[in-house]
Amino acid sequence: MELGLESKVALVAAASQGIGKAVAGALHSEGARVAICARSEARLQDARRDIEARSGREVLAVCADVSDGGQLQALVEQVQQHWGAIDILVNNAGGPPAGSHEDIADAEWARAFELTVRSAGRLTDRVLPAMKARGWGRIINISSYSVKQPLPGMLLSNSLRLAVLGWAKTLASELAPYGVLVNTVCPGWVATRRVDELLQARAQQQSTTVAALRQKICDGIPVGRLGRTEEIANTVVFLASQAASYITGSAIAVDGGAAQVF
Repeated sequence: MELGLESKVALVAAASQGIGKAVAGALHSEGARVAICARSEARLQDARRDIEARSGREVLAVCADVSDGGQLQALVEQVQQHWGAIDILVNNAGGPPAGSHEDIADAEWARAFELTVRSAGRLTDRVLPAMKARGWGRIINISSYSVKQPLPGMLLSNSLRLAVLGWAKTLASELAPYGVLVNTVCPGWVATRRVDELLQARAQQQSTTVAALRQKICDGIPVGRLGRTEEIANTVVFLASQAASYITGSAIAVDGGAAQVF
């Protein structure tokens, strides 16, 4: 299948590790010119070197906090100066902290909103003019299968990721006449550092082990295991490609069948 990603310019947010890094690596392997960002300079440069080592081609790494509008403006300007107009935007951010309704203060709601919702809108605002002018673009949001089946103890994520989904569906209709497609990928339980940290916290709270919690999760997934980051990345690459030219406004669960609502 011809994906048509050679020399396309892709910006992947929060790409120093986990799903974001896997997505950046997969796009890079398909010939895209890839820019990545993250808050940690050290982790960002480690990711850059790792991705570059696979092909010898350059990866542009820019330290930026996606919850800071000023830093996002500088990020996009630097990518455009280096690579030219951005063809593919992958909106991604670390998930908001766990907690129930009574645990979450107003300030935490505000921080989570900036991280999860506004970061996607702000980055999109900055790449859209060039996409619309060229009549081609791909905006892909990394979300969670919790938009289809809320997860216990994840009130902020359950709430705000649905806000992104509603925004993306509306935006898809508005941008389709311009040739700009908007889709959302909804990973299930994936073997990442964030999932490890979440399981460790839950194990302490519940006086159990991480292994026991992981097994319980796997028992509830029809394919019987956690996902791999490259499996999420493969879906993103397809949606970013020429082959996905008739898909927009979709929320695609990549969860091993875990979500019971479809």
